[in-house]
Parts: sequence; C-alpha cells; structure tokens
Amino acid sequence: MVDKVQEQVEALRRLAHTPLQDCIQCGRCSAGCPVAFKMDLLPHRVVWELAQGNLETLLKATAPWQCVSCFACQNRCPRGVSPAAVMEALRLTAIRQQGANKYDAAQLEHFDPELPQQALVAVFRKFNK
Repeated sequence: MVDKVQEQVEALRRLAHTPLQDCIQCGRCSAGCPVAFKMDLLPHRVVWELAQGNLETLLKATAPWQCVSCFACQNRCPRGVSPAAVMEALRLTAIRQQGANKYDAAQLEHFDPELPQQALVAVFRKFNK
C-alpha cells in the first residue's frame, strides 16, 4: 500500500513539474492569491503537503477546485515554484482517478466541428492517461 501511495505522489510531482524542494514557505503565493479566503489549504500549504508526500490530505482538499489559475502565486514566488501547477496536477489526478473521463478517437464525432483542434488535443492530453 505504501508503495502505491509513493508511486502516486511521484506521479503527482512529475505532473506538477515545479521545483517543490525550492519552496521556502514564505507565504507570498498565499498572500497574492485572490481566492485564498475560500481555500481550505492555502497555496503554500498545498506545496508543502506535496513535498511531504501527504497525498490523502491533498486529494481531500477543496483548494485545487477553488484555484482560478491566475498564476499570481507563481509570479510572486521568489524561488520559481508554481503552486498553480500543483493545483492543476491535483485536479487532473482527481479527475483521472474517477476512471470515467477517458476519450478515444471514436468519440470525436460528438464534438462540435467548429471547436479548435487545439481544444481537442487538450481533451486527449487531460483525459486520456
């Protein structure tokens, strides 16, 4: 069980692709977040939880769903850490764990033909892992 959790934590870290170890917990990201008042875990705490490998805490949190991906946290970070990338990785992980969010090429006929190709590629990247 521990190995499975550790594998999921490592997958989440790779998906976030941000230098978690560089975070100094200064709180600038949380201070600049326009929706921090709605979050159960502030951005700097989300980064800390992932660095510590606390997957269960992160997957139960509502903070990733409150994040508006404005990247104010990333812009304020003096060390180049992106809490927004961690939030997106958490959202993707939660969606992928549901298991019913997979698309295949046969389902393309159900999409609006006016939809930009970039949007279709994004759907496959997010929901086909």
